[in-house]
Amino acid sequence: MNWKNVLIIGAVSLLPASIMAQANILNAKLPQEIGQKTEAQKAMDNDAPLKYGYVDDRDILWSKTIWEVIDLDERVNFPLYYPTDTIDIGVDRRSLYDVLIKNIKNGKLKDVYVDSYFTEKRNFSDLEATLKKRDTTDYGYEQINAGEELSAEYINERELSAADIEEYRIKGMWYFDKRQGELKYRLLGIAPVAPDVNFIDDESMDPADAKVELFWVWYPSARQVLHEAKVFNQRNSAQPISFDMLLNARRFNGVIYREDNVHGDRKVNDYIADNALFQLLEAKRIKEVIRDREQDMWSY
Repeated sequence: MNWKNVLIIGAVSLLPASIMAQANILNAKLPQEIGQKTEAQKAMDNDAPLKYGYVDDRDILWSKTIWEVIDLDERVNFPLYYPTDTIDIGVDRRSLYDVLIKNIKNGKLKDVYVDSYFTEKRNFSDLEATLKKRDTTDYGYEQINAGEELSAEYINERELSAADIEEYRIKGMWYFDKRQGELKYRLLGIAPVAPDVNFIDDESMDPADAKVELFWVWYPSARQVLHEAKVFNQRNSAQPISFDMLLNARRFNGVIYREDNVHGDRKVNDYIADNALFQLLEAKRIKEVIRDREQDMWSY
């Protein structure tokens, strides 16, 4: 068998996957049929997130836990942010925040925590105070003081949406697997960050001081949900990728803002204050230490 035949066989084997990625749009007789798979496609479907391999503690020669921030103002991180307006777009395209909130509401995402140490669990009813505020205007208080029923027009409600998310923070561990002989990364948690809903429209507040972590999601238990949610592929719209694939492949730009250390895992800005350039250089230094560790393992 020559190389030409090998390439033809490989192309044919990949053809069913590319056809199913079309989401039936070319065969649909009605708009409602778009996205519906045929029985033959369902029988061939083996669509699931790639399972993590088991890693024995004895196989980990070295590890370091780091926290990174993903700034959604950077172009490379736009797939995590858009679309923010879902009125005029299909239900198959949602931002990462919308995917997380929807599945927390319907109970598919249960491992939601207060902080990145995953010690205190939360459900959606516990998060509502963080995601929504309700204020009564002065005219409303006058109504209440006069003994009248409060009118709905004197109540202001503000709920955080995907457009309010400014960044994501992730926690992960770099480790050297002696069985595989390579440095690997495992994502452990992710958290959306937005201005505090109580001060989001307060112009007197410094935007940097108003940012809060809304909640932390234990990533391994969210993989199936994030695998089912697809990200728009700018290079080929017929081949969307999943949020799980995007995050595990590290197709984003993140900056280290904390590492595990003897000082209680203090943040970079705790010991390098009021100097953004030096903070970036420190983040780069931590990254280089991790990168050099793999080279050092192979030095004899």
